[in-house]
Amino acid sequence: MGGQAIYRGTVRRKPIELAAIATAAVPGLTPTAVSSAPDDPADFDSALLLDSEGKRWRVRSPRHAEASARLETEFLVLRAFAPAVRAELPFLMPTVAGSVRLGTLTTFVYSHLSGTTRSVEELTSGPAGLAREIGSALAAVHDLPRSLVSNADLPSYTPNEFRQRRLNELDQAATTGKIPAALLRRWEHAMEDVSLWRFNPCVVHGDLHEDNLLVEAGRVTAVTGWTDLRIGDPADDFAWLVASNEQDFIDAVLKAYTSSRRDVPDQHLLRRSALSAEFALAQYLVKGLAAGDQDMVREAEDMLESLAGDIAEYGGRPISVEPLPATGSPDEAGTSVPASTTGSGAAPVSGGGSSAVTPAVTVVPVPAQPAAPAQPSASPVQAAVPVHPAVSIQPAVHVTPIPVEQTEPTADPAVPGNAETKGPDDTSTAAISIVNAKQG
Repeated sequence: MGGQAIYRGTVRRKPIELAAIATAAVPGLTPTAVSSAPDDPADFDSALLLDSEGKRWRVRSPRHAEASARLETEFLVLRAFAPAVRAELPFLMPTVAGSVRLGTLTTFVYSHLSGTTRSVEELTSGPAGLAREIGSALAAVHDLPRSLVSNADLPSYTPNEFRQRRLNELDQAATTGKIPAALLRRWEHAMEDVSLWRFNPCVVHGDLHEDNLLVEAGRVTAVTGWTDLRIGDPADDFAWLVASNEQDFIDAVLKAYTSSRRDVPDQHLLRRSALSAEFALAQYLVKGLAAGDQDMVREAEDMLESLAGDIAEYGGRPISVEPLPATGSPDEAGTSVPASTTGSGAAPVSGGGSSAVTPAVTVVPVPAQPAAPAQPSASPVQAAVPVHPAVSIQPAVHVTPIPVEQTEPTADPAVPGNAETKGPDDTSTAAISIVNAKQG
């Protein structure tokens, strides 16, 4: 997930516009067909292109400055993956073919990657070998050398720093007044449970979900979306899996992950993953308020209410080690909630993780102890945890023919195409239908 800076007046571009931009980013590129591509709809517009030579390309255009900064960070990340590092991975990674700056935003074009994206339902109902592939891919990411992150000057968190960050985000979400009190109390209790946060930090993808996995013939062929690489909690990369509520699939992925990793996963990995999956809804709400997007806000509120109702009825997946203390009355559920949540209305949130609002919870340092052996997850999931909100809405794919005489946009001459050259035709994020261009 990206930061939470305020960004209003987002730029939205249609696939055919992205095709025109791509011709400015990659000299000599002549698109003949274009289709929309799944992506984080609040942050990016994406398209898949087919050129006159039969090659495929992906275009990612940011909708606001914060998203543009994430793409520029991803470019630095991809450059940090030297050929020797890439060769050790069981999957392919994107290669930047060119970029173009339009105003304050930078659009990137990536060379072809084989494979297509699949829905969570398609992944969980796929062959057993696919779960093993996903587990092995996760292990490969988490076993990457930490120097790769530190040398690129990317974020690095100790367990206690990561927990503090989550607590700050919880306090920030509470100030909106739109989070059900029962969820605030549940999350606060888990974040204060120090025994939950004993893990070995590692390299984390940070934005892993089904739209960033490419699959072909039952194999994970590529991993995309490297905008949030960091050293932190490996549980974050499991959140989308836990949100699927497919326990057999989760267990199969975890088994392959455990057998492939150099370090033994901690025993509370899936508990923190479940917390991350639930808390993603609060982060989505804050993001919607910061963007001034009322549709995002309404959707987030609906999902939060649904989650609270499911947990009240079914109990939900355990997210803390210590049981949540019982409350004597519904009103008592809010006694541990920050006072700012009792105010009327919602206040849009600005700034990043460090909020001016005093945290409503006390942070207890986590004692340094070796990671405990991995254990299977607790009980099968009963409550339904919604899928990662930032990727749950995917626009339908519409294929649009490109007129031959497409006017190219004016690119900033100060920013030429990316220094990287086109990669070999071994690298697409989804299959697209070919539509012949109209002849003049």
